[in-house]
Amino acid sequence: MNDTREVTQEMLFQTPVKALLSMLPCFLFLYVNSVMLFALLRKPLLLESSRYILFGHLLLTDSLQLLVTMLLYIFAVTMVRMISYVCIIVTLVAAITVKMSPLNLAVMSLERYVAICFPLRHADIATARRTVVAIAVMWTVASLDSFTQLFLFVSLENTSFTLPRFCTRNSVFRLQIYSTLNKAFTILYFVLVSIIIIYTYIAIMITVKSASSNIRNATKAHRTVLLHLLQLCLCLTSTLFNMINSSSLWNINPAMAIHIQYALFLGLIIFPKCLSPLIYGLRDHTFRHVFKYYFTFGFKTTVRSFPKS
Repeated sequence: MNDTREVTQEMLFQTPVKALLSMLPCFLFLYVNSVMLFALLRKPLLLESSRYILFGHLLLTDSLQLLVTMLLYIFAVTMVRMISYVCIIVTLVAAITVKMSPLNLAVMSLERYVAICFPLRHADIATARRTVVAIAVMWTVASLDSFTQLFLFVSLENTSFTLPRFCTRNSVFRLQIYSTLNKAFTILYFVLVSIIIIYTYIAIMITVKSASSNIRNATKAHRTVLLHLLQLCLCLTSTLFNMINSSSLWNINPAMAIHIQYALFLGLIIFPKCLSPLIYGLRDHTFRHVFKYYFTFGFKTTVRSFPKS
């Protein structure tokens, strides 16, 4: 019965229409993210602001996660068999980039919190150098889980073997301790990030209600942090995909289960990562003009000059 189910999964997973539906959004939004990053690099004055540095970092990490997701999907479709080392590298990079998005959102919310609640100190606190340090800390925190599991894998298991099927996290990290560690770190990350974003949202909302001047910027920051909270929910659903996608949860026809799993893959993994940077980037009035200019190759609009203030 298990062999039959595996054959059914492999056949359905290789449907050309499904592969097309998965790859096209990835390629489209990888291009969009590339244009956004190029637009930021072409305007050095934007990169002097911590807000745009963090936004560029969000674009980079989400693009990297899309690339790794595409790579894992291609491995599954083509049923590439590989040694454990290669699969470990790919899956660990995927795990790190998944955790980077909520951490990046938390730091972006803190930046908006400082800008609205402490406007006179914002220029001194949210400097470009401190933003780079914050990014380094984010990568370190996001990597703790993966490097802990890698250390345990080298210590407890035979580190060189060929995978029986395509590359997945469960096919490499097969012991229960890996799953326990992953769940513990994931819960810790999301509790921490949720507390930060909810706190900054409430603080900015209070500032919006009590502000007598610059109310427009405060209101925009309030909506921005609210968007971060919604993005956090998308990140959470993406992280929960593996638990929802477990074949043991489906007590229905195997063919129907594969269709549902594929829909979850598109809805919880692909589209949230595609739409999140695009929505945030186009909301920013300053960046929107720069993005439109480079996205349309300079035909639709002109780029405004940005005074250094």
